[in-house]
Amino acid sequence: MNYQTDVCIIGAGPGGALLAYLLAKQNISTILIERSDELGKEFRGEHLNEDGEMILKKHHIFEEMESLGLLRMSRVEYWKDGHVFKTIESELGHAGIHVPQHHLLQSINNQASIHPSYKLMLGTKVTELMQNEKGQYTGIKAQQKGRGEIIVESKIIIGADGRYSTVRKLAHIKNNIHNHGYDLLWAKIPAPANWEPSIKFALVEQQQVALFSQAKGFIQIGWNIKKGSYTSLRKQSVQPFLDQLILPFPQLKESMEQNLHSWKDFILLSVYSSHCDTWVKSGLAIIGDAAHTMTPTGAYGMNAAIMDADVLSQILPNLLSQGSLKAGNLKVFENARRKTVEDLQAQQVVTEDSFMEKFTNSLKTEKENLTLY
Repeated sequence: MNYQTDVCIIGAGPGGALLAYLLAKQNISTILIERSDELGKEFRGEHLNEDGEMILKKHHIFEEMESLGLLRMSRVEYWKDGHVFKTIESELGHAGIHVPQHHLLQSINNQASIHPSYKLMLGTKVTELMQNEKGQYTGIKAQQKGRGEIIVESKIIIGADGRYSTVRKLAHIKNNIHNHGYDLLWAKIPAPANWEPSIKFALVEQQQVALFSQAKGFIQIGWNIKKGSYTSLRKQSVQPFLDQLILPFPQLKESMEQNLHSWKDFILLSVYSSHCDTWVKSGLAIIGDAAHTMTPTGAYGMNAAIMDADVLSQILPNLLSQGSLKAGNLKVFENARRKTVEDLQAQQVVTEDSFMEKFTNSLKTEKENLTLY
């Protein structure tokens, strides 16, 4: 089956879904393709910062998302041996917002579906990018569950399909990987009674542990481990590893004992950042993690994708109307976003490299203050 559209977006995560909605709202025919059978597959980076919040409010998505459920975290806390020794209160009234991905994508899709120029295709896996004789991208071939091969002819392809982007690979865009010296173990457990929504940090065996409050009464644990150490770690008993977390956060003991029993209860994230030599080719652009993977530090990833979508939604309509979708014209989008993204990536490195020193100095200062009194 063949389809024709102005814009074909691959990947219905926050960036791709938002871009599809913003274009469809401007009466630009848009097909959004997602390989999963449903929207809102759970993922780790579900925290909205000030930039992401501002954009979702600007486009009147935040209100519906809030009605479905989100959680504002009141502050950032630093813990040791069961006690808070440093607290940072945000001037915004919250230190971040947890938004279940399903709630975010449902809110975007509900509003996008109102527009006849929007079409969502689930269960569809891209297999090939099509080009004309001049090398400009003109559409995609894909396999759709229950239908076999489909062809989507489009004026531009947008790759919003994440860190392992198929679009990026098929377009032969070089992705430069930067390791940060650590990987991350994720786990999710129910929050104890009277747990105040917050972001909590601790230092365990010289590695950062972060706890993020989540909507519906859960806590997400993000535990840094030395790069490549998981293979040897999982050969050992998990219990001594878990016991280390109980020292700074003894209130988690009961929930951990009930919900964390083996290494299978953790999800390993290989941590790296990346930058591509280019984000655009004639008839094609990549956004979000496909163009610039970030580490979990500062929870910038989802918010950067949202910002990419917002900027590109303002640039594409004019280029489409002019029929000027060559790489040189699309470079306007990349130039508008690249420096901001690279600055955030540099900021992540500084934050990661200085965490242990700042944590130790803050603890030392607190002890000195207690001695004075």
